[in-house]
Amino acid sequence: MPEPGTVTPEDCFYDACDQTEHERQQYTDSIEAVALGTDADPLILALEKAQAEKKAADHRIRRLLAYAREFRPKSRYPLHELANASGYTISGARTAYTSDEVRLVQKQINRDPRRASTGENPS
Repeated sequence: MPEPGTVTPEDCFYDACDQTEHERQQYTDSIEAVALGTDADPLILALEKAQAEKKAADHRIRRLLAYAREFRPKSRYPLHELANASGYTISGARTAYTSDEVRLVQKQINRDPRRASTGENPS
C-alpha cells in the first residue's frame, strides 16, 4: 500500500490505495484460478511467476547496459552512474552483458555499436 505523503498529488492518495488493492485482488484471483485448473500450489505458482519476472527484468537491464555502453557517446553515462542505477557493481556493469545482447540491441535499434563505427577498442 502507498504510504501517506508518497502519492502526488496528495488528493489522489485514496485512489492509489484503491488501485493497489484492486491489483492485489486481481493478482490473487489469477493465481488461484491457475492453481484450480492445474492442482498446483498457488504459492509455488506465485514464486515461479516472480522468478520469471526477475529473469526478464535482469535481461532488460543487461540490454539497457549494452545500449548505454556500446551505442551512446562514452561520456554520456559514467560507469559508476550505470552501476548505481542498475544495481550492479562497477565491474559488474562493465561485464553484465554479452556480445549476443549487443547484437540484439543492434538489431532492435538498427545501428552499429559505437566501437564498430569509431574503431575504438573495448576496455
